[in-house]
Amino acid sequence: MQRPFRRIIVGSVFFILTVLGAVYGYILAGWSVLDAVYMVVITIFGVGYGEVQPLDSAQLRVFTILVIIAGVLSVAYIVGGFLQLVTEGEIRKVFKNKRMTQEIQNLQRHVIVCGYGRMGQMLSRRLWQEKQAFVVLDQDPERIAMAQELGYLVYHGNAADENNLQAVGIERAKALSTVLPDDASNVFITLTAREMNPALIILARGKLPSTEKKLRLAGANHVVLPVAIGAIRMAHLITHPTAVDFLSQTDKGASLNELLGELDIQLNELPITANSPLIGGTIGDIEVRGRGTFIIVALRRATGEVLIHPSRETYLAQDDSVILMGHQGDMPKFAQNHTHRSGMRYRGARVR
Repeated sequence: MQRPFRRIIVGSVFFILTVLGAVYGYILAGWSVLDAVYMVVITIFGVGYGEVQPLDSAQLRVFTILVIIAGVLSVAYIVGGFLQLVTEGEIRKVFKNKRMTQEIQNLQRHVIVCGYGRMGQMLSRRLWQEKQAFVVLDQDPERIAMAQELGYLVYHGNAADENNLQAVGIERAKALSTVLPDDASNVFITLTAREMNPALIILARGKLPSTEKKLRLAGANHVVLPVAIGAIRMAHLITHPTAVDFLSQTDKGASLNELLGELDIQLNELPITANSPLIGGTIGDIEVRGRGTFIIVALRRATGEVLIHPSRETYLAQDDSVILMGHQGDMPKFAQNHTHRSGMRYRGARVR
């Protein structure tokens, strides 16, 4: 089957040649140019107003019949090309949407990105680079088309609608990020998502500092304030320019943890599991056992509360996680030694 554009071009060329040939034929028969053009138009398009001049010869009648056949065929060929173009485009669109819907239904432990503005685009690009499964949910057709051209899974709809959140598999997702420019929308989406999936990790964008409390009350695990982050970075550039420049001068935009890796330093997580002998102990106990091979950066409680640089007297409970920073070879040895001696299970995870 010929491609639609080729059919349209071929049909148009044939139609033009038919019109020119028919006009020239009637002129040779002694007709004026205007009469010839008028005759060709009413003949090809079947208007049926009657002949301009009588067709008094068999040759002229046969010629008119040929003009009718050639004109109708060329017009039909052009119309067929247009229909094929529209039909194939619609069919391709239907199959593409169906395939995408099927892929979304098969997603597990994925991320839902609500909003494909500037922040959503940057987030999606990063998730794509990290090969993290995700789906973009936005109600703007232009933004959806833009994301679809990049190969992202997309769904056109309002993120505040429960039906749309169900369509992108919120019950199977591991995280949802709502990065709309409107704080009220982000609060409502957070509230809806938390109700639909209590175990979901929700990251929300806040435009105003006063919105952070509302987002956390609505169920957000983490709140990002772009304005505050920008202001803090500018302040650091003023007060600590050399340190900031050092952290920024990494090849190909490497992350902080990659830079630490080059220095043989790593961030690790030490979970306090159900059978851990550290339950009931303190941060100081870990520091003593570590013998100065690492420092404790933070403590994440089972409730989600994060304590930055906890004191030595801070007690440890089940399902807490201790964030450590030290040389890459020291922390696994520390965990292995305590595993053999105390049966403590350790899960090291490099922070990305």
